Amino acid sequence: MPYTVTPTAIPEVLVLEPKVFGDARGFFFESFNQRDFEQATGLQGVQFVQDNHSKSARGVLRGLHYQIQHPQGKLVRVVQGEVFDVAVDLRQSSPTFGHWVGEVLSASNHKQLWVPPGFAHGFLTLSETAEFLYKTTDYWYPEHERSLLWNDEALGIAWPLPGLPLLAAKDEQATPLALANCYNAQ
Repeated sequence: MPYTVTPTAIPEVLVLEPKVFGDARGFFFESFNQRDFEQATGLQGVQFVQDNHSKSARGVLRGLHYQIQHPQGKLVRVVQGEVFDVAVDLRQSSPTFGHWVGEVLSASNHKQLWVPPGFAHGFLTLSETAEFLYKTTDYWYPEHERSLLWNDEALGIAWPLPGLPLLAAKDEQATPLALANCYNAQ
């Protein structure tokens, strides 16, 4: 099996660890293979339509982002540096509604995180810089994008941050969970 898959405290959010082949020359691994992804995760019919790449400096916090319509599933990984990656369940009918999970993703640990549709997602850059790649199951629709407040006490996310993060203007204006547009029962 090319992946080891571990459910998080929110079982739908998965940590994928690819099999890495390495020696003195470096390493090689398949970062994505549709057939192997489906077999390892049990997720059938997940189709990725967009790949995104960002670079961030230490202390940059991107998120917590989601789209209220056109929800995106995301398969995320770091190719340079290290981040603390967070997913927050915004599915109102879920027993884990309002709960979060976090995972350190880095270029050295090669871990990936599957964030299903219905979740807000964000990350904090822990290293001097980090390059972050993610595949999405739907396109970006700026008119449907929302930001959940990163430091909302109702969420209680334990960001590994000694001070305040560097935020985009939209994230400074983010909404707390109590006022957020969330996903209704399907």
